[in-house]
Amino acid sequence: MDTIFYGRIDIKKAAAFLFYSDQGIVKNLIHFLKYKNQPQLGQFLGDWYGQILKERNALNHIDIVIPVPLHKNKLKKRGYNQVSGFAKRIAEHINASYMENILVKTANTRTQTKKNRIYRWRGMPDLYKVTHPEILSDKNVLLVDDVITTGATIETCARAIKKAKGVSISVAAMAVVP
Repeated sequence: MDTIFYGRIDIKKAAAFLFYSDQGIVKNLIHFLKYKNQPQLGQFLGDWYGQILKERNALNHIDIVIPVPLHKNKLKKRGYNQVSGFAKRIAEHINASYMENILVKTANTRTQTKKNRIYRWRGMPDLYKVTHPEILSDKNVLLVDDVITTGATIETCARAIKKAKGVSISVAAMAVVP
């Protein structure tokens, strides 16, 4: 997964727990998590992946775990961020701090699922901002998302986080589209 970001943004390490395809259980799990009010699925997947990461000492250098945020309107409508439970459980397993509100989404955009890479990237230059960059200074951050397709969302979030002095970013996702 590291190769998705080559030449785009400096990411220390990128990994996904599962592969996402148009048919199959992973698509169904994430659909239920996001649209069928099943936040416990994110927690379950976070515990499972977090245990694997802990056993492999894969992310033992991480200081802070940050989920990709939803805009406040979408969060209010859905009632929860589908990435939060997953990210929080990973943070617990790797003994890192969990910070949900340090990265915020500044505009309420439509779903990215049907957009190509160029459209996604062009439409998101300042879509995310860090509320307290000084907290992230000289820290190792794990940025967590649900599904990575083109990497545009992660790239935009990482650019916002990189405005903090000396920050290093790794990425984890529930799934990646191969």
